[in-house]
Parts: sequence; C-alpha cells; structure tokens
Amino acid sequence: MNSFKDPSFQDRLGSAAEAKKKALERLRTRPAPDEKAVAERQARRSEREARAAEKSEAKQAAKAAEAAAAAAVPAPPTDEERKAARDARYAKRKARK
Repeated sequence: MNSFKDPSFQDRLGSAAEAKKKALERLRTRPAPDEKAVAERQARRSEREARAAEKSEAKQAAKAAEAAAAAAVPAPPTDEERKAARDARYAKRKARK
C-alpha cells in the first residue's frame, strides 16, 4: 500500500526522472534567442565594460599621481637660502635683546 505522505524510494526516483524529462522538454521547445536582441545586449555589455575600464584606469592614474606627489622630496635649500635663514635668525635674536 502506497501512501501519499510516505512514497517509496522507487516512487521518488520515478517522479524525479519524470520532472527531469519535463524540464528537458520545456528547454527543447523554447524558441531560439533573437539574434538582433543578442547582438544589442552584447553591444551594451561591451560599452559598460569599456566605461568601467576607463573609470578604473582614471582611478589608478589618480592614485599614482597622488603617490608621486606624496613621495616628492623638496629640493635642498641653496646656499643663499640658508644664509638668508641664518641672518633672519640672528636678526630675530638681536631684536629680542
């Protein structure tokens, strides 16, 4: 006696095979994709990818420029600049007295 609530293993295998056959049949009867629509989707996808690549390159360039600016070492002061700074310190010291 088979029960609705307790199917046997063979019943479950049979129903699974039947479901698989139905799914395959639905897949086979599905109409082929429209070539025009497929080409249009592919074009939109390639445009999106191109925009994303440009954005990524711009972001990387900005990071590189930022890193270069942060790593830039100021040029050492010239002899005249050092003498002028020394004279300014001396003048400031004399002004305090």
